[in-house]
Amino acid sequence: MTTATAAAPTMTPTWQTLCTRADLVAHSGVAAWIETAEGTAQVALFYLPGHATELYAVDHRDPFSGANVIARGIVGDARGEPVVASPLYKQHFRLDDGQCLEDEAIRLRTWPVRLEGDEVMLQA
Repeated sequence: MTTATAAAPTMTPTWQTLCTRADLVAHSGVAAWIETAEGTAQVALFYLPGHATELYAVDHRDPFSGANVIARGIVGDARGEPVVASPLYKQHFRLDDGQCLEDEAIRLRTWPVRLEGDEVMLQA
């Protein structure tokens, strides 16, 4: 007996315009909605002017509380790397790869993000 299954349609990641540079807050986070292959998601954007990498995009959902609060976290530096501390339970997440510093099994999803002129573009 053979069974045929239809492949789920895949969405090729595309660059989406999220906002403008003027919508960002230096050394802080803002939240935005994006469209992904899995559906809509909330993303936290962090703008760090003057750093080697100025713009980061990570999941807005705190994996410890389940609340969408990461964009409201405190931006800082841990071991020479930019991090955000969750505003609820204070876990630190690296902005470049989403890794939780207190629990190596936990990681925020990250997305490629760039500035194109004054537009903030995210690939999802």
